[in-house]
Amino acid sequence: MTVMQTTPAATGHATPADICSAPPRRHPRPDGQDRYTISEVVARTGLTAHTLRWYERIGLMPHVDRSHTGQRRYSNRDLDWLDFVTKLRLTGMPVADMVRYAELVREGESTYAARRGLLEATRRDVLGRIAELRDTLAVLDRKISFYATEGTNR
Repeated sequence: MTVMQTTPAATGHATPADICSAPPRRHPRPDGQDRYTISEVVARTGLTAHTLRWYERIGLMPHVDRSHTGQRRYSNRDLDWLDFVTKLRLTGMPVADMVRYAELVREGESTYAARRGLLEATRRDVLGRIAELRDTLAVLDRKISFYATEGTNR
């Protein structure tokens, strides 16, 4: 089971997978034939093999399948999860919060409120950073405009 899947409810009814990111990009292989080596995932995601192994160690990807020889085999769901984790990293979310989010996903639907809370807090942080960047951009634009004007007067 990958982190993106939720655990079936005790009633025996399967719960839907946690859809964690924007619609996934087209995968190079169809489901069922999606067994990627670590080097293929490195090439596809831009993450390093060290990072992928670390994600597995810390619990961000605890259920990566293995071949009969012990080599990691990633699925399309794993690629989707890595895409989402990469986006979380870009938000500045601390790794501990990312691991907590992954744990909540594995715990199932009962954690939706906690997951939403983590994502809402991250969203507030991102909005604050966007506001800071807009202010910074305005300062840069003023300086560029000043130098453009002063440069033509000399």
